[in-house]
Amino acid sequence: MTTTEVTHKVKLVDGKFTAMEAKEVINSLIDEKINFHKIHRLALCEGDVNTDTTFDDSRVGQLMREKEDFREIYLEAKRAGKQVRIHGTLEIEIID
Repeated sequence: MTTTEVTHKVKLVDGKFTAMEAKEVINSLIDEKINFHKIHRLALCEGDVNTDTTFDDSRVGQLMREKEDFREIYLEAKRAGKQVRIHGTLEIEIID
């Protein structure tokens, strides 16, 4: 698989947030990706319950672990009364 140059960037999140705001932003993004993979898995299984859903299954598990890992960061910021800075840029490439 050969990649080409980044053709587009989407600045999804960029800013400082209270701990609670950061929790809402991060959890919403992760939840959206979890739902994407659950729906994709369901679509794959329609008509063939033996379809390989290993990738989607592993991504859901990975994203749930990421969500739990972020919980520790959120709690630390909340306890310390600090803000959280989040940078989130999607880089989009056209590939072969």
